[in-house]
Formats: sequence, C-alpha cells, structure tokens
Amino acid sequence: MELILKQDVDNLGFKDDVVTVKNGYGRNFLIPTGHAVLATKSAKKVLEETLKQRAYKEAKEVEEANRVAGTMKALEIKIAAKVGTGDKLFGSVNNIDVAAALAKEGQEIDKKYITVTTVKRLGKYNATVRLHRSVNIDLEFEVVAQA
Repeated sequence: MELILKQDVDNLGFKDDVVTVKNGYGRNFLIPTGHAVLATKSAKKVLEETLKQRAYKEAKEVEEANRVAGTMKALEIKIAAKVGTGDKLFGSVNNIDVAAALAKEGQEIDKKYITVTTVKRLGKYNATVRLHRSVNIDLEFEVVAQA
C-alpha cells in the first residue's frame, strides 16, 4: 500500500514522503489517525506542486539549521549528577537532561529530537541531535560529579 505521510512517523519517514507499508498498518493505523493519506495519482500531483513551492523555504530552513549546528558544536556542555561510590551515578542521564543543559546555554531543542544512550557513569559522551530532516549533529557532553 502506497501512502503519503502527513506528519513525521518514527522509523518510517518524514512529512510528505511517499512510503510503501503493509495494508493493515496503513488501513488500521496510519490513515485513521491522520498520519497518512492514500497516494493516488491526483494526491501525488498535488504533493509534487507543494514540494516545488516549498523548495526555497526548505533551503532557508537547512541554512538556519546548519548555523545553529555550528553554534551548538562550540558549546561545552557539562551535566552535573549525583555520584555514588566510584564514578557510578544515582539514576542516569538521558535526552531530557541534555535538552535541559542545552536550554541553559540558550539553545531550545525538543527532547524528542535528541538521542542519547543511557549514561550511568561519569565521563564524556555523545548525543545525536536532529535539527532538520537533513541536518544531524553529534554533540559532545560531559557528565560531572555534583558539588
């Protein structure tokens, strides 16, 4: 079943992508919830025109995302966490903590666009931040002991 996505769907595609999915997934989930519509000939033509009109706007968004990526790479992010014996943390550091640390530095990024492996020890780690559908950056951060 061929569908046109109306919004981003995790592990499937981004808004306005034409995707092929199994019939049940499309008929029972994507279409009823408003995530997608059937990719008929007329819908594809409308999508093509929309994408042509949006190309200039998209270029400006990519340029802005690249500018933000440059400023974010220059940041030194340190996240303070409570530490037990050795360098083990009480709890863990995740994407919510990284988003809060970025907000303190003046970069508001939604937590759902940040991917972090669960951190349970002190040290330096990497997070992947998606600023745009075609702009992803690896952001280094350090977990330090809370004073």
